[in-house]
Amino acid sequence: MSWLDDRCVAVITGAAVGDALGGATEGWTPEQIEERHGGRVRGIVGPWYADWRTARPIAPYHKGDGHITDDTLMTQALVEVYARRRDHLDAYAVAEDLVPLMIGEPRWVPELESEALLLQRVFLAEKWIVARLHYGHVDPREAGVGNVVNCGAAMYMAPVGLANAGDPRAAYAEAIDVAGAHQSSYGREAAGVFAAMVAAAVTPGASVDDVTRAALDVAHDGTAAALRAVVDAVAGRDVPTDDDGERELARVVREAVAPYDSVGPEYRQMSMDARRPSRTKSIEELPAALGFVLGHRGDFRGAVLGAVNYGRDADSIAVMAGAVCAGLGGTEVVPTEWLDEIETASRTDVRATGRLMASVAADILRADGERARARAAALEQLEGAPA
Repeated sequence: MSWLDDRCVAVITGAAVGDALGGATEGWTPEQIEERHGGRVRGIVGPWYADWRTARPIAPYHKGDGHITDDTLMTQALVEVYARRRDHLDAYAVAEDLVPLMIGEPRWVPELESEALLLQRVFLAEKWIVARLHYGHVDPREAGVGNVVNCGAAMYMAPVGLANAGDPRAAYAEAIDVAGAHQSSYGREAAGVFAAMVAAAVTPGASVDDVTRAALDVAHDGTAAALRAVVDAVAGRDVPTDDDGERELARVVREAVAPYDSVGPEYRQMSMDARRPSRTKSIEELPAALGFVLGHRGDFRGAVLGAVNYGRDADSIAVMAGAVCAGLGGTEVVPTEWLDEIETASRTDVRATGRLMASVAADILRADGERARARAAALEQLEGAPA
């Protein structure tokens, strides 16, 4: 297996593992999570409520028991779009290829325990894509305007980072274009920064510091401020060695993110300016994920479990932390015992999605090389051309 093959499989599977583990604790506080599970979550756990079909506020989704959620379903769909095009994507690819997948191709949805359209599983922020592009015929580059601002676009942007492996700025630019069909403001910004982090992570020889620098290099406005606040708060701290250390890291991360997070302290009772466009706000998930990656020095288990036990939007935070740590460490750091159980429970070959993305990324990078050489030749001609 080549370096690129390994890293593509690692990122896709690492994100899916974070998704499946975090889905069981999404929406709750760290204290509630420990009370429910008799201590900190250390792996795959069951649903919050045994009667998940009727329990509120998360019915009718069977979260937990190793089930992937919409984060992974959307990631897989984006990989399929890449596989169709075998080239870089833009907002028009969302309209022309992703939307038809969402509304026209039934697939197994683990949380529903049935076949369904992707449209039937995703939340309103993702249904917006279909409403605006399929029914509203909005310019794809502007379709994200008006949607709630959240992590909906960022949560499935890891493939964009893989399509631009080794080039964080290109990953940022492509994700900003793609996410324009879905989000605006700091939700769109987070999508670009997350893709850049993945592109940096899968660069041979990359470190956590390289990922951090890539994030800070491309980020703007409240997203940049939130990332910097987390970096400053976590930098120099010892890696947690016990449960108290883990709890303290989570507290430090939350305190650093809180001034920029529009949702507010009560995750299920959002503040009045929640999810509105802003130059000063950030989604919580991206800087929180970076906080756990930094706090655990890129260790996959530590960062993912830190995100899982953080609660709130735990699955998306763990997706981002898992993708980055897996990109840095490769397939060997993604626990096979978790991944095997998740694939079985979800009836999904997540590794196959990673291999598909690897084949696509190889084609794209090869074409990028040819384009770069042609561009270099053109520049030489331009520099030497007489006036």
